[in-house]
Amino acid sequence: MSAHKLLDIKDLRVSFQQADGSAHQAVDGLNLALERGDAVGLVGESGSGKTLTALAVMRLLPRQLGTHCSGQIFFQPPSWRESKDLMQLPERALQEVRGHRISMVFQEPMRSLNPVFRCGDQVAEALSIHHTVGRGKEKEEVLYWLEQMQLRDPERIYQSYPHQLSGGQKQRVMLAVALCTRPDLLLADEPTTALDVTVQREFLDLLLQLKEELGLSILFISHDLGVVHHLCDRIVVMRDGKVVEEGATQQIFSFPKQSYTLGLLVCRPPMDRTLDRLPVLDEQLDDMPALDAPPGLERPRESAASEGDLLAVSNIRVAFRSRKNWWSPVRKVQAVDGVSFRLGAGEPLGIVGESGSGKTTLARCILGLQDYQEGSIHFRTVDMRTATREQWLAFRQQVQIVFQDPFSSLQPRMPVGEALREPLRVHFQMTARQERDRVVELLEQVGLSAAYYERYPHEFSGGQRQRLAIARALMLEPRLLICDESVSSLDVSIQAQILNLLKELQERFGLSLLFITHDLSVVRFLCQRVLVMYEGRVVEEGSVEELFSHPRSAYTRKLLEAVPA
Repeated sequence: MSAHKLLDIKDLRVSFQQADGSAHQAVDGLNLALERGDAVGLVGESGSGKTLTALAVMRLLPRQLGTHCSGQIFFQPPSWRESKDLMQLPERALQEVRGHRISMVFQEPMRSLNPVFRCGDQVAEALSIHHTVGRGKEKEEVLYWLEQMQLRDPERIYQSYPHQLSGGQKQRVMLAVALCTRPDLLLADEPTTALDVTVQREFLDLLLQLKEELGLSILFISHDLGVVHHLCDRIVVMRDGKVVEEGATQQIFSFPKQSYTLGLLVCRPPMDRTLDRLPVLDEQLDDMPALDAPPGLERPRESAASEGDLLAVSNIRVAFRSRKNWWSPVRKVQAVDGVSFRLGAGEPLGIVGESGSGKTTLARCILGLQDYQEGSIHFRTVDMRTATREQWLAFRQQVQIVFQDPFSSLQPRMPVGEALREPLRVHFQMTARQERDRVVELLEQVGLSAAYYERYPHEFSGGQRQRLAIARALMLEPRLLICDESVSSLDVSIQAQILNLLKELQERFGLSLLFITHDLSVVRFLCQRVLVMYEGRVVEEGSVEELFSHPRSAYTRKLLEAVPA
């Protein structure tokens, strides 16, 4: 190894056994070097081998899948006289490397943090395992690192359980766990995917600051080239387990050599203009013309101008009561504070804001899943507070939702065809043949095959599962479709396909669309009008063009500035 190389991966190959007994080559001959103090971005779609590469470095590959790993992974921190092959290290020696010399931050902090232990204790555990501070000094060191993570009130964070913190706070606690041992290398696996743009920007700035102050080297795994552009010095692009392109960040962005890299760049919704349709990666690679819109139902809806308002929300207020523990005083948290808006028939409306701004609580109120203390919600001319049972059944048919995580919203033990048939059994009187035909029709309309009817959710990719969730939501021909962060965790290429699909379906069926997100670039592509929420209130409302060109609120300007370049 070079005197300055920290990590040198040579001819890494990772394969695992598939259900039919065949071997799948997930990482195929990867070569990657990381200099000390550098930040390298490992970019590619889901399934390209990025996470498996990081797990191979940590020697944490799952054994139950019949995984086979070969190659060499040389590692040499400044305190070592010579490099060592991590693949050949005995388990006992590897324990000193994991979490001490090399640390890892995962995508979902809620699954990484133990829900039954306080956050401070979990940071202290990392210190205790690696004996980095003396006994009795753990709490002082933990508070120091929580403060380093720019968390307000470190003492409160120390005493809090993970469920009491926001997503951004949990991710910073995970970063404190990873960095408190002062490692030489940080492996960050999609750590910002589910974060708001403002929290994401703060997180990336914090990593840059720590990189300079601690001399930290970072291998940053992501499917979002915009995020990588902000953080990394060099980019390595992976596809199907192989490196297809690598180079300096500015070079990759200015002069990408491979059509795959260019496809990842152009799939992202632009911030400076509105497109009718996003480029799709497969079309970019094959140089194919844009696909036609999927076939529609029997007839399109009437235009918005002929039907007027579909939904009227007036002065909605929702307050929750919470306490830190059973002996502390109860405090009132105003989740939604006097929100009013109208949604026209056939209109796509965006609602943006940080986590905790009240977006999802407002959607739950509209759906009748959350009580509200004040205000009114009218669907057409019906006040939903005084609606009859028949009116509620009609409302349940005409208002549907697509959630952020399609896997959690699909029954894992039920074939997807049967899951899609359930709404028909509740609301319509149809024969089994008619139900099956309707499901097959919707599967084809969202770009899936009738052959998928008998498959289970785990057999689909993330993008396919989101298409299934959309098909289920459209099963009853709704008038209003609510999408709650439904594309935030998808690869940019899959996100482009889903956004194109939503736009095509919305225009063809005349759907009213309530699109909840923290991503302003997505709103610009999909919506005509947007509400900006902050701390339960609407701080700005207007057309997309007006808001992007001349934002009036300081908070809106902050959101726009936080979007990765």
